[in-house]
Amino acid sequence: MRKISVSIQQTNNPAILKFESNTFLTQYQSFEFDNIDDAKDSAIAQQLFYLPFVKKIYISGNFIAIERYDIVNWADVQEEVREQIENYLNDGGSIISAEVSDHKIPVTVYAESTPNPAVIKFVANKNLVPAMFEFTSIDDTKSSPFAAKLFHFPFVKQVFIDKNYVSITKFDIADWNDITMELREFIKIYIENGSPIITSDAPELTQQTEQAKEAHFENLDDISKEIINILEEYVKPAVASDGGNIQFESYDAATKNVKVILQGACSGCPSSTFTLKNGIENMLKEMLKDKIESVEAVNG
Repeated sequence: MRKISVSIQQTNNPAILKFESNTFLTQYQSFEFDNIDDAKDSAIAQQLFYLPFVKKIYISGNFIAIERYDIVNWADVQEEVREQIENYLNDGGSIISAEVSDHKIPVTVYAESTPNPAVIKFVANKNLVPAMFEFTSIDDTKSSPFAAKLFHFPFVKQVFIDKNYVSITKFDIADWNDITMELREFIKIYIENGSPIITSDAPELTQQTEQAKEAHFENLDDISKEIINILEEYVKPAVASDGGNIQFESYDAATKNVKVILQGACSGCPSSTFTLKNGIENMLKEMLKDKIESVEAVNG
């Protein structure tokens, strides 16, 4: 069995620290506890409330967030808390009592069009995954029983999952008017039943933890770091709202060429070339001046 590791992540609130696991702690559900009595359904939360500085606990997806009282600084106690959570998880401790975790969750799912006519974004009122996942065929879905079942629909070509939505790319033989309701209903029922979206041992989870991303980022050259920061701040929020994603692939200092990967609704979108050249390329040229000559998508 794979060892569970827990990393420490800062938040915008200095009183709150996130302890991020490389495995799921809850499926779709989020919990907030104000005191030890409030946490009767969570053994790990009750255990943490025995620490005198713990004010509030949040559990969701793959992390536990703790808000502290001002009697201590996180720097003095965070490693002790991280070890306590990690040891608890590796000893097989439960997160939420079975009665609560097995409870059916009221779910709403709505379909949203994207700039790519081959892609529709299905948005849920629950978080589905702690990181992004893309599946281009059923052969890729070992870590996702949810994606595997979607590929059993003959018109599903690709599946992209991020946060609280699923972007589905269809084959041209099908018309969205004929299949949208069927897909929406399947996704809604699947989530309501508490079935897993991603398996807890998915290797992608380890690769996409904040700790792993930061380690990769630190090994890059300064220009690549600047490019990533610009994409994260100015580009990703816009493409995410359209059901897609853009990832930095590489920067060649000799040719001044930037390569990116387009995912979800952005991949194969008729307008993606225009967006890439007239939007992203111009932005990088403007912000990084003579360091950028061109931007290209390695997957079209």
